[in-house]
Amino acid sequence: MKGELVDPMTDRLQHAESLYHRLVLLVGAGGTGKSKTLHDVADRTGAPLVNVSLELSRRLLDVAERQRPHRVQRLLELIVAESDASVVLLDNIEILFHVALQQDPLRLLQTLSRSRTVAATWTGYIEDGYIEYARPGHPEHRRYPAEGILAVTLEGAD
Repeated sequence: MKGELVDPMTDRLQHAESLYHRLVLLVGAGGTGKSKTLHDVADRTGAPLVNVSLELSRRLLDVAERQRPHRVQRLLELIVAESDASVVLLDNIEILFHVALQQDPLRLLQTLSRSRTVAATWTGYIEDGYIEYARPGHPEHRRYPAEGILAVTLEGAD
């Protein structure tokens, strides 16, 4: 069933190529198959797949804790640029929401998507015109207007 989302994802990636922010979010609750779907998209398109939490945390180890919030965007840009591809798939983006890093994750992804097409997994849901990460009350909860955001939603998303 989740494999059925490969076509909508590739369609949205093609559509995104003509937009200002070339960003497509794959939205669903934990355990709904976001990573599997993104792997299937990588297999079909040949686009590189990056584990953001793993790659970014490796690079932040050498950065002083107080400097980390200031270095996240540049390090993420370097990670994506190293793929040297016009389309990049980002999985496990949870680190971008970590409170200590003081980031605006959607803005970071949108900034990345100015120079290439980016698809990213998003653990959350779209409801009442908003895209949300985590539930209200959770320290990493984020809520953004969904208007203008290209997204594919997995069934079973809360």
